[in-house]
Amino acid sequence: MKKVTIHSPATVANLVCGFDILGLALNDPSDVMQLSLIDEPTIVIRNADEFGLPTDPHKNVAGVALLSLMETLKTPVGFEMTIQKRIKPGSGIGSSAASAAGAVAAANILLENMFSPDDLIQFAMNGEKLASGVKHADNIAPCLRGGITLVRSIHPLDIISIPPPPMYVTIVHPQIEVRTSDARQILKKQIFLKDAIRQWGNIAGLVTGLLQRDYELIGRSLEDVIIEPVRSILIPAFAEVKRKSLEAGALGGGISGSGPSIFMLSKEITEALTVEKEMSSIYNRLGIENSTYVTTINESGIKIVPDEIL
Repeated sequence: MKKVTIHSPATVANLVCGFDILGLALNDPSDVMQLSLIDEPTIVIRNADEFGLPTDPHKNVAGVALLSLMETLKTPVGFEMTIQKRIKPGSGIGSSAASAAGAVAAANILLENMFSPDDLIQFAMNGEKLASGVKHADNIAPCLRGGITLVRSIHPLDIISIPPPPMYVTIVHPQIEVRTSDARQILKKQIFLKDAIRQWGNIAGLVTGLLQRDYELIGRSLEDVIIEPVRSILIPAFAEVKRKSLEAGALGGGISGSGPSIFMLSKEITEALTVEKEMSSIYNRLGIENSTYVTTINESGIKIVPDEIL
């Protein structure tokens, strides 16, 4: 193959209590990326959207991820890449991860799958470092693998896939900006042992609930006593959105990644749609523009699709 088009999915990282270690892939939205092999060992980036992201590969998360892949090649090749961002940058649903992971996944297809899934995660994390200042895989791993993933370690890389029970994901994206790097800087450098113990219990409970399809346990475990109390101050009406969503029947939820998006998990579609109405109505009342999604968990990750005109 000389050219490939892929859809690279949005993701929800942390899943409330699993900061930097848990994440899931979404069926909607997803970026569209088209890569072609070229003879010159360089990267050409074209944007097919209105966001005006850098086309210099050293300043673009997809470009940085591709550069790290190219450094390992014995025979130099180059790539021409067109990106149509359908996941808004800064939304908190893995926009940078979709670009970085999508770029290396598409390149690997063109290179006849010479790299392993773990290799691709390592390459893509370089893009995340450009975006946030820190290498992390909680968005990258589910984007590439699909489903729900647990990052047990990144040194060495150890990713565990967790089969998701049937659930619906409702997301509201209030149109404000929360930069990942800023959201990291405000976090506490030290925490109380009692809070760590409670958080560990919630992580273990959430993973167990997912594996056993125990929806009540999932709901009880979607609690964050360390990150959410700090980051939620950056998101208007967060407490009200969460309270109203739970009253509408959601299992639970919280900040998606570093925000400002908020996600909620529901067992049934009717509950997920009711949650969507509650979320949107709160921000409409406050005069804050917002977009919403009601979707399911993407169990396959990045997908090859027929060529699209970008």
